[in-house]
Amino acid sequence: MIDEPATEPPAPTRRRGSARHAPQAGAGSWLRETVIILVGALVLSFLIKTFLVQAFFIPSASMEDTLIKGDRVLVTKLAPGPFDLHRGDIVVFKDPGGWLPPTPAVEQSALAKVLNTALTDIGLLPQDSGEHLIKRIIGLPGDHVTCCDAAGRVTVNGVGIDEPQLKPGSLPSETPFDVTVPAASLWVMGDNRQNSRDSRGHLGDPGGGSIPEGNVVGVAFARVWPADRMALLRNPDAIFAKVPAPTS
Repeated sequence: MIDEPATEPPAPTRRRGSARHAPQAGAGSWLRETVIILVGALVLSFLIKTFLVQAFFIPSASMEDTLIKGDRVLVTKLAPGPFDLHRGDIVVFKDPGGWLPPTPAVEQSALAKVLNTALTDIGLLPQDSGEHLIKRIIGLPGDHVTCCDAAGRVTVNGVGIDEPQLKPGSLPSETPFDVTVPAASLWVMGDNRQNSRDSRGHLGDPGGGSIPEGNVVGVAFARVWPADRMALLRNPDAIFAKVPAPTS
């Protein structure tokens, strides 16, 4: 008997191109996941900015020393809305008309304009202050707000208000006034009273200087920049604790 030569087992077949295409598949998967993460982050940022929190910067000295020029603040959009506005809240609101001087146009390239607008819209840049103001609520709808009483204080519904939040040396008001805040409106004033064009400067306007509640963007609750000024912005509600509800 002649021994037949042992036959080698067939070599395993390799699918053509499998090893060559694996790195490309991995790169494609990484790119796809990166795009999904970036788009998701942008959408989340847009939703947060639209419905929850928005950043603003302070362009003037009207709220010193609570806020100084160049500060960045975070504003919650849950008030007005799910939460009510209160006396003492610091609010950002859209110019009701004529409160802000015309803003000189800044020359920018078309690309820079598109980029700045996009980053602001999704909340990655603070909102330009060109059409917004920031002041403190002193009077709510129906409140009778006057200045000044015998002690030189602002009064709300007959109660004199001691205001420790005012800039040191600032008078409660150098302008006498006596107003009843209209329905769905707010009486607002800056903390740096002698350097704040607020409700007192618009007594002859429709609404008698009060602003529509609908113009309020939200309530400032934190300073976030510069780093050495980071702090929560607390409502000094104790100074309004004895103020009764409006009678009308």
